[in-house]
Amino acid sequence: MRFMKKEVWSYIRNAFFVVVGTLILTFGTAVFILPFDLVVGGMSGLAIVIDELISIEFITVERIIAVLTWSLFFIGFFVFGKEFAAKTLISSIIYPVGISLFLKLTDPNVLGGVFCLQASEYTELPLIISATVGGALVGVGCAITFFSGGSTGGVDIIAFVLCKIFKRLKSSTAFFLTDATIVLLGVFLTKDLVLSLLGVTSAMIAAIVIDKIFLGGTAALVAQIVTENGEEINRAVIEQMDRSTTILKATGGYSKREKQMLTVSFNMRQYAQLMNIVRRADASAFVTVWRAHEISGEGWTR
Repeated sequence: MRFMKKEVWSYIRNAFFVVVGTLILTFGTAVFILPFDLVVGGMSGLAIVIDELISIEFITVERIIAVLTWSLFFIGFFVFGKEFAAKTLISSIIYPVGISLFLKLTDPNVLGGVFCLQASEYTELPLIISATVGGALVGVGCAITFFSGGSTGGVDIIAFVLCKIFKRLKSSTAFFLTDATIVLLGVFLTKDLVLSLLGVTSAMIAAIVIDKIFLGGTAALVAQIVTENGEEINRAVIEQMDRSTTILKATGGYSKREKQMLTVSFNMRQYAQLMNIVRRADASAFVTVWRAHEISGEGWTR
């Protein structure tokens, strides 16, 4: 019963931070990115590109985002299953609703126009502020969501589908190709090089913030787990995370008891998943996690 309570509390806590992360991401996108049509990649960038292509008055960017969000959610559900869909469900609900609500803040008649940067007395400054602050908020929101085991979904699903179709394609390459395609389309459609470069700058700021907050600059982590239930953890890591471990025999320096020490490499999206696996198998396991400067081998490089 006590274990069940811990599990329920863990799910509630993770869900809460996924909500917080998604709200920060949504606020940054709606207030700083969309009003200036900054194509930063991702869902907002794809929506701006589609809006530029169709140019129909009643089809707004926020409506396009709502349709894209749920279309990609159901694609993820049918292609990758219920577990994947569950990770993106909270963000899929909050993101389109949050975009519509936060966009209202940019109206000059709301709250005295405090969030209406377009009405600023300055000229270029609102654009620079939007690209910088918007990118930073998007990065913070994504980092909090990833840290809590959630996913922002969106165009990430397109990248995952590409990986499923092209087996040799690395996920990092798929993410890059997806966002790069959106940004390049934005360059040709908006025909505004300054706006395009600011969009790229904003996307870079978001990526740097995610790395610094979550990882301190690297995309890979290594965990060392000292436990008495090594086989159970190893099996779960292989089956649920599609990773493998290195298992060594270990002896407790104080207790002198025989234990196992597992080493596993994983990415930031799998952090919460690994912690949940260890918690279920051995709540008293000793876990050390550190950043990896470089990882090469099966599962990381060709």
